[in-house]
Amino acid sequence: MRTRNKPWAKEKMMEYPQYFVHDPELKKGKWHEVFGNDHPIHIEVGTGKGRFVTGMAQENPTINYIGIELSESVIVMALDRLIDADLPNVKLLNINAADLANFFEKGDVSRVYLNFSDPWPKNRHEKRRLTFSMFLDLYKGLLMDEGEIHFKTDNQGLFEYSLQSFSAYGLLLTYVSLDLHKSDFEGNIMTEYEEKFSRKGQRIYRCEVRYPANS
Repeated sequence: MRTRNKPWAKEKMMEYPQYFVHDPELKKGKWHEVFGNDHPIHIEVGTGKGRFVTGMAQENPTINYIGIELSESVIVMALDRLIDADLPNVKLLNINAADLANFFEKGDVSRVYLNFSDPWPKNRHEKRRLTFSMFLDLYKGLLMDEGEIHFKTDNQGLFEYSLQSFSAYGLLLTYVSLDLHKSDFEGNIMTEYEEKFSRKGQRIYRCEVRYPANS
């Protein structure tokens, strides 16, 4: 369902500089200064309404989180959630994932989360999938050595494609579940989409991959 346009979204974002970073290109290589500590930084690409990133931040106060979302009308809903939670270890960026290299340098981030990304099922749209090799290059350019990607989806086709893409790229598969909610995995934080799909009885797929040392 398409989100209704919110013409006031940008103005609201400007009102909360403690949560929104409005000049992220100036923070490249300096993200620990933004948070005021040396804790690990995890980013969620496509943070949507922010349920996952705020939930993770609540459960892990010694980890810093950055939620990245392109849609202004969606990310202001994440802002509302963050205001209510009042978390110091979360920041939001209203940017395009394809431009990540403009805002992060090698080693800035230790983990990337990809949750329920658009599957772009048509072959001609392969390059838009967030697990396509071009994006794997982008993540490599900002992750620390042996950095990780954690990936969740309800889409079997995208999951199979992503496993093949990770393997072809040389990433190391460290965890895989073909039915997350029936597995013994602990500490799962559900996204809005995940709750919706799981209520319908749809299977949730999850994997973790790691870039090899000195890759």
